[in-house]
Amino acid sequence: MNLDAFIHHLHYDTDRARPPDWETDWEDAPLSYKLYRGLPEVPLSPEVPLTLEGRQKSGKAGLREIGHFLWYAFGLTQVCQSILPFNSEHQAVSSMLFKRRFIPSGGGLYPNELYIYLKLEDLPAGVYHYDAAHHRLVLLREGHFDSYLARALGSHCDVSACFGMVFVSTLFWKNFFKYHNFGYRLQGLDAGVLIGQLLEVAKRFGVSSGVYFQFLDRAVNHLLGLSEWEESVYAVIPLSSDPDIAWFANRGDGDAMVSTAELCRELPAVWHRHYVRSQRIRGYPMLVRMNEASLMESPRSFRRIGKEWTADDAGEGPTVKLSPVRRLSYDLAAVCKKRYSPEMDFVTGRVSEPNLAALLREAAESYGYRNDLDGNCEDPAPRVVLYCCLYGVEGIPDGAYRYDSVRHVLSQVRPGDHRLWLQQGMSLDNVNLYQVPLCLHVAGDKDHLHSALGYRGYRVQQMEAGMLVQRLLLAAFALGMGGHPLLGYDVSLCDEVYHMARQGRTSLIQVPVGPYRDRPRLSGGLHG
Repeated sequence: MNLDAFIHHLHYDTDRARPPDWETDWEDAPLSYKLYRGLPEVPLSPEVPLTLEGRQKSGKAGLREIGHFLWYAFGLTQVCQSILPFNSEHQAVSSMLFKRRFIPSGGGLYPNELYIYLKLEDLPAGVYHYDAAHHRLVLLREGHFDSYLARALGSHCDVSACFGMVFVSTLFWKNFFKYHNFGYRLQGLDAGVLIGQLLEVAKRFGVSSGVYFQFLDRAVNHLLGLSEWEESVYAVIPLSSDPDIAWFANRGDGDAMVSTAELCRELPAVWHRHYVRSQRIRGYPMLVRMNEASLMESPRSFRRIGKEWTADDAGEGPTVKLSPVRRLSYDLAAVCKKRYSPEMDFVTGRVSEPNLAALLREAAESYGYRNDLDGNCEDPAPRVVLYCCLYGVEGIPDGAYRYDSVRHVLSQVRPGDHRLWLQQGMSLDNVNLYQVPLCLHVAGDKDHLHSALGYRGYRVQQMEAGMLVQRLLLAAFALGMGGHPLLGYDVSLCDEVYHMARQGRTSLIQVPVGPYRDRPRLSGGLHG
């Protein structure tokens, strides 16, 4: 299968992305976290703060603060046991026990891993893996690597002004074992959700950050000791106490144009033993091919594709001017603790227009972030946007709408109640959309940024969609509603509902949002 057909199947014909006879071997399932063996370990403080409100945002970091930062971003936070009825005639029930993190993940599998380069007074400088299972750091390579990493980023970042640098990777087998090739789409979305959470937590700690989607992949993987046939870094996020550092400088000197091969020769290769539990790991050649096609070998291939932000006026139907609400103020810790993904837990209820306005504004405005694709563009246009099907929202006619975040208005695309269409488009009956007043769709460029970034554009687009989804979920729960990201839906049908082809867009993920009731479950927090 060629890569263009592979992407088409991932997006429009998901049944062909997974063989019909594929059976998930749950007895040989991998762990949802990676465990290194035989390496120096640094325990992190288990006494994490139970609230992130009222913190002094100095931006200065020590080992204690880094531990809190990593725990809120990607730590194991709760153990939950859900009770699920499966045979009402005999009143039989089944239970499911799982470890939660503060962010959602497709199937709860968490295919991503976190690594971090740190330069702190109370810790040897070097590259570490965040061991979420034990809430500790594992030293992979000791030393200062400012020059190496600066050149791996094309010399666009002042790494010397950063106290740390986070690497978000994808371990391919962790969800391939269940989803087969469809796991590739999930991996990008999951990485984006994690990046969105990292950036939100950084704000609460007063830490400045930026996201680099373009870097010399093999050089970064070489530094961490990763095999690109097993795992690869998807994004690099520098952390600094100084918001005014040179984040995306344009430097044309020869040193900035170093190749991957030249850079890798500067450091000896390392290989670390790690444990994933699975004994029968099957091959995933299409994921490896997509990853290889996405690799960057020289900074000459880096691109700036950001454009100035303008009103998104396609002139479809009537517009609804939304209430001029303020940004939401909420305790991120409290919202994260109560967040989960309702399925049949949505209940029929009305949503007020001010609450809808607050949801959309908060999601759009909190999404803005520094990144190397926009560079120093002062008012960049987002590459992912929101559409929504509304039913029973007070003061707004039922219909399909496009949200214009510049003017804070809804443009009606198609009037009426579209819940039947949306429900018929679901591949699973795990959510009753007739009980959901808001069904939102994150949309992006139909060619998945391929014309600008090649095959790397697909995973970048999925990451940006995931980042917006995480902001949307945080806003929903802060407003007392629930949200559930879904990929099991008919993309072509949703595109038709919104006439997306006219704008050259396509739906990337569906998120029902609305009132819900807590499902029966027992949960306990994993914190000191």
